Amino acid sequence: MKFTVIGGTGLIGSQVVRMLTDAGHEAVPAALSTGVDLITGKGLDQALEGADVVINLANSPTFDEASLDFFRTSMGNLLAAGERAGVGHQVVLSIVGVDQVPALDYYRAKELQEELLMQGPTPYSIVRVTQFFEFMEAVMSWTSDADTVRLPATPIQPMAAADVAAAVFEVATGAPLRGIRNYAGPDVFALTELGKITLAAKGDGRRVVTDDQAGMFAAVVGDVLIGGPDARVVPTHYQDWLKQAR
Repeated sequence: MKFTVIGGTGLIGSQVVRMLTDAGHEAVPAALSTGVDLITGKGLDQALEGADVVINLANSPTFDEASLDFFRTSMGNLLAAGERAGVGHQVVLSIVGVDQVPALDYYRAKELQEELLMQGPTPYSIVRVTQFFEFMEAVMSWTSDADTVRLPATPIQPMAAADVAAAVFEVATGAPLRGIRNYAGPDVFALTELGKITLAAKGDGRRVVTDDQAGMFAAVVGDVLIGGPDARVVPTHYQDWLKQAR
């Protein structure tokens, strides 16, 4: 089968392309660096020519209100190009709980992307995953100084990027779900606890201070970022991933 992977040069996309290729499929990475522009539509028809499946891993360059326009335009262009090319399956990577955090512009934008996909002309699958291990340092950097890292005690169930890529591969190589499948990591943490584990593993002496107003995840209420009973649990534990990363 032929797959076009939008965002195929990024953290998840490059791994998905490698998995597809190793499995004997033709995988075409599509990104700005390969001449494909989702906003103008430049290069889309060429990138999708002959594709059986499109995997959309593109991300907005911002997390603010502008992300709504990004996903509205990019999804519209991609669905139209896919219909012209006769694509039989459109796959989008999204976020567990994305429809339950209306205070976050980025989550509302991803929810819009899902809605556009579901209303589109092509059979589809939505792969919702929890937060990536790889983003933990960035999350801490938003609200840290020389002595402390301030984090809310938001419950999360994070997973490794490699497991995210495997989830996308699993769904994309199957029949269209015409719905949503959730994936989550094997362990639930309070974000504050995850911060402490991360700092200890790196020998970082800063303190973690619980601050329910700190950072993006302060807008999250309850356990909406947890995979839930229907989620498929992936194998990699955070502490094991930290050891491998070191």
